[in-house]
Amino acid sequence: MSWFEFFVGLRYTRAKRRNHFISFISLISMLGIALGVAALIVVLSVMNGFQNELRTRILGVAAHIEISQFDGALSDWQSLAVRCRTNPHVLASAPYVAGQGLLAYDQAVQGVAVRGIEPRLENGVADVGRHMQAGRLENLVPGGWGIVIGSDLAHLLGVQLGDKVTLITPQGQITPAGMIPRLKQFRVVGIFHIGMYEYDAGMAMIDMADAQKLFRTGDRVSGLRLRVDDLYQAPLIARQLSHSLDDAFFIRDWSQSHRNFFRAVEMEKHVMFVILLLIVAVAAFNIVSTLVMVVTDKQADIAILRTLGATPGSIQRIFMLQGVVIGVTGTLAGLAGGVALALNIGWLVPAIEHTFGVQFLSSDVYQISELPSRLDVHDVVVIGSVSLLLSWLATLYPSWRAARTQPAEALRYE
Repeated sequence: MSWFEFFVGLRYTRAKRRNHFISFISLISMLGIALGVAALIVVLSVMNGFQNELRTRILGVAAHIEISQFDGALSDWQSLAVRCRTNPHVLASAPYVAGQGLLAYDQAVQGVAVRGIEPRLENGVADVGRHMQAGRLENLVPGGWGIVIGSDLAHLLGVQLGDKVTLITPQGQITPAGMIPRLKQFRVVGIFHIGMYEYDAGMAMIDMADAQKLFRTGDRVSGLRLRVDDLYQAPLIARQLSHSLDDAFFIRDWSQSHRNFFRAVEMEKHVMFVILLLIVAVAAFNIVSTLVMVVTDKQADIAILRTLGATPGSIQRIFMLQGVVIGVTGTLAGLAGGVALALNIGWLVPAIEHTFGVQFLSSDVYQISELPSRLDVHDVVVIGSVSLLLSWLATLYPSWRAARTQPAEALRYE
């Protein structure tokens, strides 16, 4: 683009037009692009924040990688842990015994997933110890028959620290009267709160030695849990471990354990991106109507420029510059506003809730009662690039129409 084209195009953009309706449409197009871009950045940042928050809470209980055998029982877990620690990315390991049962107190009964753990090792692979509301994870000792439960489960059962609950397991005894389930009394030695109802209301932890006796697994465990240095590289590390270990082991990372959940969140993010992108598209293609009216209004100017030697390509680039200026201005304003909102939404939403006395995310309904935000530079770059591309595409037809203007036809009635 020559200086002549840049100067004329910029002059047309800044000049006061005789038709104020054209200026109004240009302003609306610019504001529409800015609002669409800002909305996209804010919404995607909030969804990134939700995704990161949920991932953090889930991985506060679930392991990065789990190793078990296909028959559900793992023997000699100590040597397996030593072999896994030879991988430099593996930070810690802990065995576990998994089972199901019913937890009863007074007249209340709740189904729970029971996990037998080694408290000393469990703190290395999970964050439950840092989310204790009462008691400590270390209160679980072999033979002490203590139990640690979630806060929602404690509320449903109506128990407090020190109360005794009864755990009913399906591993019972066969008698002439039929199957009699096993019953064992436990004392509540800890209550945790992760912030995920799935765990807070449905999981209980006991000492691994007690779990081996309760579920009759002997010296065997259900599997080995691993923590790695980079959770996003867990699938790659799991493949490395599968190559170094025997085929008898079943290795699963966190992305496989919760694949459907995270896939649904990712799909929702993509759908929201497409839906909100339509706002930007509508605003960007308003540039078409703006430039068509400008071209009609500037027929005489185009004819004079043509007679002075301007080529059709020069005329096309002049009007493309006008549309691009609208798109760039709207996009930059939207990027600035969206980034500012995304970075400050943590205090802005509580301020709005306090001012108007409303609550957007009730803790009684949603797993996360605060609105998290995580700005991703990649999202900002993609949104800005797509907005500029749509703005440029919107200039093609009007500028092509301006380039086809014939001077004689345009000046016939002047």
